Amino acid sequence: MVTVYITAPPTAAEHIARTLVEERLAACVNRVACDSVYRWEGAIQEDEEVVLLAKTTDERYDALTERVVDVHPYDVPCLERFDERDSFEPFAQWRDDVVTDEE
Repeated sequence: MVTVYITAPPTAAEHIARTLVEERLAACVNRVACDSVYRWEGAIQEDEEVVLLAKTTDERYDALTERVVDVHPYDVPCLERFDERDSFEPFAQWRDDVVTDEE
């Protein structure tokens, strides 16, 4: 299983999450509200954001990443990949069953 950590502004997060699930690029996307403090273009910024945790497969990771970049409003979206060595087998099977390029 691959989990992709994505941050987005609240106004875009729902669209990104729904797009990934509707297009079968992710089995599930969790949305968690957060406050972010970061440095951008030499200045400290603070914004409300939403952390998206997208559950996908190794085979669909590149397509998911490309799609996020297409729909994300940031010039440099936060996309980080976490590979999981051990997953609860029934959950891993469900994910594999629904993350596909087939209808």
